[in-house]
Amino acid sequence: MKITVSVIKADVGSVGGHNRPSEKLLQSLKDHLKEHGQRLLKDYKITSTGDDGCLLMSHTKGVDHPDIHRLAWQAFTEATKVAKEQGLYGAGQDLLKDAFSGNVRGMGPGSCEMEFEERPSEPLVLFACDKTDPGAFNYPMFRGFADPFHNAGLLLAPDMAVGFEYTIMDVNYTEGDRVIVLNVPENYYDMAVLLRDPEHYVVESVKARSTGDVAAVVSTSRLHNIAGKYTGKDDPVALVRTQKQFPSTGEILSPYATAHFVVGDNRGSHIVPLMPCKQGAIISFFDGPAIVTALGLCIHNGIFTEGVDLFDQPFWDHIRNKAAEKTMHIRDQGFFGAAMATMEELEYTGVVERIKALDKKFKIRK
Repeated sequence: MKITVSVIKADVGSVGGHNRPSEKLLQSLKDHLKEHGQRLLKDYKITSTGDDGCLLMSHTKGVDHPDIHRLAWQAFTEATKVAKEQGLYGAGQDLLKDAFSGNVRGMGPGSCEMEFEERPSEPLVLFACDKTDPGAFNYPMFRGFADPFHNAGLLLAPDMAVGFEYTIMDVNYTEGDRVIVLNVPENYYDMAVLLRDPEHYVVESVKARSTGDVAAVVSTSRLHNIAGKYTGKDDPVALVRTQKQFPSTGEILSPYATAHFVVGDNRGSHIVPLMPCKQGAIISFFDGPAIVTALGLCIHNGIFTEGVDLFDQPFWDHIRNKAAEKTMHIRDQGFFGAAMATMEELEYTGVVERIKALDKKFKIRK
């Protein structure tokens, strides 16, 4: 029997600004899935990262099933009512459409899903980001699956030596899903050329070439492409299978020790390192920094084990300090040069209108 694991998240209200959902809001999500998900779901968990609530669900309906997506949409709609009752900031912020149309993709919430035949032991990692965009996963997905500096299995495990297949999406193309499929190691340099531009080209999924099994999926929605203006950062999620024909959990986590720079932070308009944080971490300094959490668990017959917080270990305290140092260094530069996002990202903010107004005042000196 094939199992589908679906991850759907949204920011529909937060306490004290962009910090975290209220307990009552998160309870609303749990209550909705408990009441309305019984005939649809095998199991579910509710998590939060920064100001986003996240639904982790298992079922047998396959990916993109309208009943599953409707369940999630209605859960966030009900949670929005709670947010409005409590006066939370950004109530319903990520619900960009008025009515459900069969799939949450293109409606605001971020989602990623995978369908697979369970192995006897099926470890998974749920990564959830806040205050950044889907391109934040380019670096760890590239290095975790394709780089032996982080993935020793590429050298030591015969199943992984044949490499992985990447599906990469052009997220700036809005008329449909424009994708390219590249294999490593053959297309390693071609893939590097694309993934170095994480606001344009984003890893959507990874498969093991030895078996054809899906290894990882990433949410690829860009909120400003949907709304036509800045409405908050995309706050992506990713789901990764680990061990055996896939990288070990440690190999998948290894690239996050870089605390690599991403677009996000305050008003989604700055460059900032991605800080690996514990489950339930809030947003704080400069409406940031950009954060990522990692929940490890196993699934068997569609039922999740309890989760383990993979960034709740003393090593990651050192990396958090490293990320804080990198944050302060680049924030010292304020809005100058590389400290802010590219104009391609800023064009959805008020900067463009101000430049248009100033442009009319320029004169050609004789």
